[in-house]
Amino acid sequence: MTEQPEKQTAPDPAAIREAVTRQAVLDALLDQVKKARDDARREAADLLERQYKAVGTTKTDATLPDGTKVGSVSRQPGERAAQVVDAEAFRVWVRDTYPSEHVVEFIPAQVVTTVRPGFSAKVLAEVNAAGTVQYADPESGEVHDVPGVEILPSRAASHRLTYTRGSAAQPIAGRELVAAAWREGTLAAHILPALAPAAAPADDAPAA
Repeated sequence: MTEQPEKQTAPDPAAIREAVTRQAVLDALLDQVKKARDDARREAADLLERQYKAVGTTKTDATLPDGTKVGSVSRQPGERAAQVVDAEAFRVWVRDTYPSEHVVEFIPAQVVTTVRPGFSAKVLAEVNAAGTVQYADPESGEVHDVPGVEILPSRAASHRLTYTRGSAAQPIAGRELVAAAWREGTLAAHILPALAPAAAPADDAPAA
């Protein structure tokens, strides 16, 4: 005998409408907030990078209109790493200097020559550690200039935002301070004018 599925009770239509409306409203607001945030990030990154190049500043505080610190933005320096930019020049150097690390493979209709990946990684790690395009032979101590390798930017500089934590001097953390200021209405017009409440109309002047 086939078991019949239990009949479900339909939810309250008013509850459905409320949930769907809440989703629709929050999605629309989120679109506004995300666009404003992306614009603010681009503007802040541009200004902070220009400030760094001009005066070397690497950290800037974020404050509310009344001067209360809620966080700070710190510049994270970019990174540089050794990279093989001319594979043929690097391969020839390995062939002539470290032939045991040079691999010759015979496959149908062609011969493939490569450098053992482990040795390539070892050379690049040595170049990174030295900060110069040279490889010191661990056995002979001879220092080789490595052709086909350069130290290039591998990660661009960035900016990291951190919020303040609660302390004895200021027990409320930065995120909560921002939320409180938003609830008080001191941020909307400045940060998200598209979502700021409309100004109340001025009262008519009393009759003479």
